[in-house]
Amino acid sequence: MALAEKLRLARGAGFEGFEIDLTEEGSVNLKSTARELRDIRQAVDKHGLQLSGLATGLYWGANAASADPRVVAKASAILKRQLTVAANLGLDAVLVIPGAVGVDFIPGGEVVAYSDAYARARKFVAAAVPLAEKLKVTIGIENVWNKFLLSPREMVEFIDSFKSDRVGAYFDVGNALATGYPEHWIQLLGKRIARVHFKDYRRNVGTVDGFVELLSGDVNWPSVMQALRAVPYKGWCTAEMIPPVPFYKHAPEVLIENTARAMRGIFNL
Repeated sequence: MALAEKLRLARGAGFEGFEIDLTEEGSVNLKSTARELRDIRQAVDKHGLQLSGLATGLYWGANAASADPRVVAKASAILKRQLTVAANLGLDAVLVIPGAVGVDFIPGGEVVAYSDAYARARKFVAAAVPLAEKLKVTIGIENVWNKFLLSPREMVEFIDSFKSDRVGAYFDVGNALATGYPEHWIQLLGKRIARVHFKDYRRNVGTVDGFVELLSGDVNWPSVMQALRAVPYKGWCTAEMIPPVPFYKHAPEVLIENTARAMRGIFNL
């Protein structure tokens, strides 16, 4: 789907913001020029939206904790590009996966010893902190299914180790549910939270197939909202939905409309 169509659907459903992603060949890619990024900002403005953040799925193919220096170099290039693109788009936060111990949904993927992954992930992020501080863009570490930083206390320790306001959390509500409770993560992460992703999940499934539409899973949304207000968190909450094909074989745009309605309901809890 073309970016203009995505923006039209988002605005039509009532969304106020749009989280854009860095891809290999999409609207925002590794080779996008400053002029192209400026045109994207203008397109977003034209549709009455704001850009809320910069995500990417490129780290699934570039493990920053890999034993292969070529893979690590690729991950470092992605992060540097994210920070630069974000600055050009007027954004102050990017989503970063600092490394993976293992990823079940990538067949044959590299498995990295936890101690090695931690050391390499710290080195990877630390190398980017000077640029992040210069550009005033926060490196948002996402809690994700990478078998790494598995508890909120560990995430807090990792973030605080950089002693920089430009390293924070890109907290994903649904991702936390597989091994814990998102409201507990929010309480401990506190003001370290730079962005929030909304997803829902059914624990009894136990795989990535357990992600479901908002309000139809096991997330305790009243507790999540109470925790966010207590921080207090006043930034963007973005619905990061699994692509609509598994949910809607026909009229996939309905997922966007239903998600907007669900988010309005969650905000009112």
